[in-house]
Amino acid sequence: MCHVIVTCRSMLWTLLSIVAAFSELIAFMSTDWLVGFPRTPDAVFSGVHGVQGSTGEAYRPTLGIYGRCLRLPHLRRGVLCGPYAVSFSEIASGFWKATSIFLAAGILMLCAVAFISVFTMCFQSIMKKSIFNVCGLLQAIAGLFLMVGLLLYPAGWGSEKARLYCGPDAGLYRLGLCSVGWAFYTALGGTGLSFLCAVFSAQAEVATSSDKVQEEIEEGKSLICLL
Repeated sequence: MCHVIVTCRSMLWTLLSIVAAFSELIAFMSTDWLVGFPRTPDAVFSGVHGVQGSTGEAYRPTLGIYGRCLRLPHLRRGVLCGPYAVSFSEIASGFWKATSIFLAAGILMLCAVAFISVFTMCFQSIMKKSIFNVCGLLQAIAGLFLMVGLLLYPAGWGSEKARLYCGPDAGLYRLGLCSVGWAFYTALGGTGLSFLCAVFSAQAEVATSSDKVQEEIEEGKSLICLL
């Protein structure tokens, strides 16, 4: 018999797990990891030495791990966003390639946990192991992958692609004329949230296996809602 067990702590853990997964996924897909120095749509570049000539209204382009947003002079519809790398080998830096691998692995784990967490109301164990404990372990591992990826990311600021956006002073862990975009902070917050979920999964396990829950199961209730 399937017992639907809903507690505040288990529902909060489920909600936080979903938020962590989606925040990392959105950050990974975003182009707003780096915000370049101000320039105009018709700026003329020469390598990494900056703008040689420009007219028009200035704007700040953005650069992601594999995508970018630019304003082109012949486009009247505004900023053009899309991938600059059509294949994995075209990603600007070896460090960013490693970052994408670690982030993708972490996001895959978090998405799997987020999917499973929805069903923990009905199933609290798998192969005699607590789903909460298994998911908490996966979230901790995912957090480690994400943390390594985020630590490697600034090492790619010295790539030729990044220096086009950040100027010649950009380098290993040096931003140059760029600033960090919201996507990096979102990924950082999602990483912290994944560790929080890993810790909180133990509380969700305690809440769904408490004596009060067992008493209601023994009374024959199939839907159990507890604060």
